[in-house]
Amino acid sequence: MIPHTSTAQPVQFADLFSAPLPTGLREQTAGMAPDDVFTIYGHAAGPLRLGHWECTDAARPAGQLGPQARNFQATIAFGDRIATSTAAAGGPVAALTAMLHDSGVAVEMLKFHQLRSGRHTATFIHGSDGARAEWAMGWAVDATQSALRAVIACANRLGAN
Repeated sequence: MIPHTSTAQPVQFADLFSAPLPTGLREQTAGMAPDDVFTIYGHAAGPLRLGHWECTDAARPAGQLGPQARNFQATIAFGDRIATSTAAAGGPVAALTAMLHDSGVAVEMLKFHQLRSGRHTATFIHGSDGARAEWAMGWAVDATQSALRAVIACANRLGAN
């Protein structure tokens, strides 16, 4: 969850980071409180949810790692429907994007940014479904989980409007 502070002066979302927010998102969130940004741009709202996630190649010896695709598996809920999806891709974000595409959910990454805030990573994605674009964010201690949450948030934001 986004950290809260107990200062007399309201904390703005941008104050959580030592680097500036991505252009475009910076303007949209100017003056907003952290909880408001998380509610609007975060992964919690929408019919699409990501459950279990894993790289199924985890036991592959390090000597065999390289530029080849890795295999990923996820449990994805689309409203009341829950399905297990798999994809081979160069990384987790590409795999999740492929899984969503295979399920009829289009999300193309236009911009991808990660910023640290204390021990958390915030991932900001500007994504498109081919017709319009939206900013979304993910927040987690683990950078990969933060990125996956941002992809889900982006898909939900694109489908919500």
